[in-house]
Amino acid sequence: MLLPARALLLWVTALALGALAPAVFPATFIGWAAAAALLLLVAITDAAMAWWEHAPTASRTVERALPLGETSRVTLKLGWAARPRAVEVCDHAPAACEIEGLPVTTRLSAAQVTHITYRLRPTARGDHAFGPIALRVRSPLGLWQCQHRVPAESRVRVYPNFAVYSRHALLAADARSNASGVLKRRRRGQGLDFEQLREYREGDSPRQIDWRATSRIGRLISREYQDERDQRIVLMVDAGRRMGARDGALSHFDHALDTLLLLAWVGLRHGDAVGLQTLGGHHRALAPHKARSTLTRILDAVYDLQPTLEASDFESAAQQLLAREKKRALVVILTNLRDEDDDNLLAAARLLGSRHLVLVASLRERALDEAVVAPAVDLDSTALRGAALDYRARREACFQRLRQAGVLVLDSAPDTLAITTVNRYLAIKAEGRL
Repeated sequence: MLLPARALLLWVTALALGALAPAVFPATFIGWAAAAALLLLVAITDAAMAWWEHAPTASRTVERALPLGETSRVTLKLGWAARPRAVEVCDHAPAACEIEGLPVTTRLSAAQVTHITYRLRPTARGDHAFGPIALRVRSPLGLWQCQHRVPAESRVRVYPNFAVYSRHALLAADARSNASGVLKRRRRGQGLDFEQLREYREGDSPRQIDWRATSRIGRLISREYQDERDQRIVLMVDAGRRMGARDGALSHFDHALDTLLLLAWVGLRHGDAVGLQTLGGHHRALAPHKARSTLTRILDAVYDLQPTLEASDFESAAQQLLAREKKRALVVILTNLRDEDDDNLLAAARLLGSRHLVLVASLRERALDEAVVAPAVDLDSTALRGAALDYRARREACFQRLRQAGVLVLDSAPDTLAITTVNRYLAIKAEGRL
């Protein structure tokens, strides 16, 4: 497609203004007509040369898997066989991505490859497709721009923000590194699995002393134990209508997936088998496994999930899990607890509690915290604060009923849910509750 360039528009404008001259001085008409004919001839010639030129070649390099909300780099490679020419470049990135650095104007040189890099930030999970690469090449005389759409379709998968647990992996070899915000709860000499023998330290229990090793070596030797391994974790993620609420750029469901991934990573690192089950319109399940590929399998199972408009049936999900999971496990339910869920979630927790240890990790809306502490300066703000306090009280009553049924409960803001849940998991292992 040929589009008029700025230079051609300026010449046409000048010619149109020059048409006033023959109206005042008729003798100038021949000169004006000659200029118009010349411009028309030059424009047609330039358009013909641009039309017959070969289109530039273009290709795109992008990672096949991208983390949600993280900025990635995309590289475009352009080739050109004609004389050096200016070109404007734009890429048809997925609609669910923010781009920075395009469109850009550069200069193509013959027999040289030009690289253009721009930044891409996905804003929604799932499968996304790139369209063609759009190029506008200036014509030889600069009067036209020849627009090309070079086919370069490619697909990417946008996963939950796995950069969250990748950063934790880099912080320390131990997932409970203080720098990562995860509490270290190792209790000396406590646990169920033997780890090593070491010299006696002040404060060790007499029950830790290994008398055979002590008599052989001639000084006090203690046994040290580690948190029990080879346990099972089932992560039950709510994908119902409540999880579509947003706190900032991410939905509660996205925060729940971040928590799921970090907890799965830490659990696998601690030698436990990790499984998955979803509820609330989506029904996907993975049996607990300890293999290295488990985290990849979980990512592939949830990356394209979005919260639905269906109500979450916790009791039905609990029955499905009980029928499938016979061995005792820690069942972590990631949801946004509402007072209307009381009966259904309580029944599910009691069913699961007959065989498993249940932890309900609930997100708390930031708007609720803000409404509770907001000053009551007028009737509207007073009513809002009163409603928020009432809602929080009814929500806390739900938590209390769950605790009375033997369920462990967490109530956390979205941005701290992942670390809070991991800390509770580590505490459960340290206490030997599984």
